[in-house]
Amino acid sequence: CTHYLFIVVVAVNSTLLTINAGDYIFYTDWAWTSFTVFSISQTLMLAVGATYYLTFTGVPGTATYYGLIMTVYTWVAKGAWFALGYPYDFIVTPIWLPSAMLLDLAYWATKRNKHSLILFGGVLVGMSLPLFNMVNLITVADPLETAFKYPRPTLPPYMTPIEPQVGKFYNSPVALGAGAGAVVSVTFTALGCKLNTW
Repeated sequence: CTHYLFIVVVAVNSTLLTINAGDYIFYTDWAWTSFTVFSISQTLMLAVGATYYLTFTGVPGTATYYGLIMTVYTWVAKGAWFALGYPYDFIVTPIWLPSAMLLDLAYWATKRNKHSLILFGGVLVGMSLPLFNMVNLITVADPLETAFKYPRPTLPPYMTPIEPQVGKFYNSPVALGAGAGAVVSVTFTALGCKLNTW
């Protein structure tokens, strides 16, 4: 019971660190660049926390449980946007669950082999998370119009985008996020395993 309580505590804190990672849509003029950078941050937070508790308990399914906690907590936190008057289809919640499931699958399929978990699981998480999160951009109704209608409340008026600019990551945010994520998440997956040996 204590082990799972720890999972909840760390998942909540991981979510706090990535709570605005779904807000790349607010940076309308740099949405694609923000998507790439935020994809990497989400990948790292999921990889290190989920791997730590997956290897800590040794029970396949723990990573998915970890991702579920992060998702539900984010749903609750994003409820604040409703209070600010934002429409439902403009509130973006990062998608962690499918990637966490792949992490569990890699651990289970390799018969709890930590080295395979690090290599296969890390690559799967890094490559899949940007792909799944692209659904957020696809489903948001006319992000440019909505962003002008509901400017980010934390930005002063003079910082509200006047016209969209093309960022250097504009052409393939998913490919760049997945490529970088596949590399760095292996390192962070290894860190998650290493935390259990201290």
